[in-house]
Amino acid sequence: MLYHVLELLPPGVDEVILASGYKGDVLQEYVSRHPPRWKTRVVTEPTPLGTGGGIRFASSGLTDPFLLLNSDVICNASLGGLVALQAARGGVGAMTLFEVEDTRPFGVAALDAQDRITAFVEKPEPEAAPSHWVNAGMSIWNRSVVDEIPDGRPVSWEKEIVPTLLPRGIFGFRFQGYWEDAGTPERLLLSQKLLFADGRGGTGLLPTEARGRGPVAVDAEAEVDGAEFGGNVHVGPRVSIGVGAYVENSILMEGAAVGPGASVIGSILGPGIQVAAGREVRGQVLGEDAPS
Repeated sequence: MLYHVLELLPPGVDEVILASGYKGDVLQEYVSRHPPRWKTRVVTEPTPLGTGGGIRFASSGLTDPFLLLNSDVICNASLGGLVALQAARGGVGAMTLFEVEDTRPFGVAALDAQDRITAFVEKPEPEAAPSHWVNAGMSIWNRSVVDEIPDGRPVSWEKEIVPTLLPRGIFGFRFQGYWEDAGTPERLLLSQKLLFADGRGGTGLLPTEARGRGPVAVDAEAEVDGAEFGGNVHVGPRVSIGVGAYVENSILMEGAAVGPGASVIGSILGPGIQVAAGREVRGQVLGEDAPS
């Protein structure tokens, strides 16, 4: 998912800093084995510092301006357009905005006629919302804003810092198409569907040795002879799916195994997870210590 976020980066970006507050060693190991095309550093907080404190802790070497991206957002926003807007409008930053019907789960932007953000209203009822344009999790900022973040303590970027920057000029960059916060298993699977629909999930073609229908993305090291697919499936490296097994709308991470005749539907299998022959897994997330 992270790499789908990075592929939106515009020309001119030469380094990526991954600010991690949890299992940074796992992230570092993955990035080392699957290096992005940009120079990449993983910076892990010694203690949780919140969204703002994490930015401050990872800020060494930041350019002016710098892009700030949530790593679990899937969308089709033009970050080149975002950069151009910030350069043209000035101010201290610009934020991507996406229009939604239900505003209740989100922070909603109030905008003036020039798309300058005048306020954020947290989780308003749709009929009371100042707009239906929500923070889409991708933004660009002048380097100077980092100096506004207190050092050495947990800080909320959204609640403590952004409101103080509004008088200095933050502009909204509206985009249309698709946007999804992949922060839950259900939304992660929906994000996968969006990526396939946009042609960003690989070729989507069904392997010749398998049956069923796509789109699917099957790693070259996976074994799927005789398996059947129902569409919207990601199969990671060294995954094995037995003869007669059925997989639909699921993610199978590296080294997972699905036994002959088993079925996996609307589920996520973590690395190395084993599903026994004939077993049905439906609507589940299986990770460490999951029963086979």
